[in-house]
Amino acid sequence: MVSNTPDSAVEHGVSVVIPTFNYAKFLANTVDSVLRQTFRNFELIVVDDGSVDETRAVMESFHDERVRYVYQENSGLSAARNTGIHHARFDYIAFLDADDQWMPDLLETVMKSFAGLPSEYGMVVGGYAGMDGDGNPTEGRKRRIAADRELLARDFLMKNPGPLSSSVVLKSCVFRDCGVFDTTLRSSEDRDMWIRAAMRYRVYFICKPLVFIRKHRQSMSAHAVRMRENTLKTIRKAYDNRVVSRFNIPFWLRVLGVYYFETAWTHYDEGQNGAALGFILRSLLIWPGPLPTARLNEPPFFRLRALVHFLLRGSPSRFLKKQSPSCL
Repeated sequence: MVSNTPDSAVEHGVSVVIPTFNYAKFLANTVDSVLRQTFRNFELIVVDDGSVDETRAVMESFHDERVRYVYQENSGLSAARNTGIHHARFDYIAFLDADDQWMPDLLETVMKSFAGLPSEYGMVVGGYAGMDGDGNPTEGRKRRIAADRELLARDFLMKNPGPLSSSVVLKSCVFRDCGVFDTTLRSSEDRDMWIRAAMRYRVYFICKPLVFIRKHRQSMSAHAVRMRENTLKTIRKAYDNRVVSRFNIPFWLRVLGVYYFETAWTHYDEGQNGAALGFILRSLLIWPGPLPTARLNEPPFFRLRALVHFLLRGSPSRFLKKQSPSCL
């Protein structure tokens, strides 16, 4: 989509925020992936959220004037991101998790996209590819949606379309108008932020993978109970804020159906097969009808397929290797 009066985003700078907590073993490669960007007009703010490992020593090894290291007492991921926003000097802000890595053209691709979009777009995100704990690329499933498109608040509410916190760039005015990350949420805080941003600004998705997302046992998505509780808080918050009319009961039932499906998977990943089976059955009971598989980037009958898999108790790592998406 091209505007008649495009935003000259390519001429602007980007403040890149990396929040980190005890991720020293990944951090050097993550920082290097930013310094290798083909788009050069950026600053990098690494917010150390009270790490007790070698994070400070890792950051002292970098002598690039664009890199700043900010230490704070441990306050959580949301607070660390908010600290980065507070220190940002440019009018675009990007986020990257400390265990992930950008592809060299992420900033260039996103900023060129901003430059060609109408000014009401406040957020651009990119697709992703996977890598294992050692940084080796992993095979994702075939992309079902291969076209760039606009994302709506209801899309983020139905399902967070991937780990966007490592491939998102927002105009700084989004945080002024929509608030910053909710520090009461211990996970799903990014999804809550994207929902609020999408209520005020338009959001554009670039299908091309622009970031490598690391899958390992230390990642926040590995904590099933915390993910379950905070995702439900995010849904309730969106319900209270009337992101979609409360009278649209079928929509909210579908949201809960997807929520319990994703909850089933997080429990299954942690070896809680009984809990996983219970949540997938709850998903089917709450909404037994079809779900928008293309919009969710899921194959046909994906919940029934998951149910069969849980009953057979196959290897979650083997299944996820085949099913893990690399794009929306």
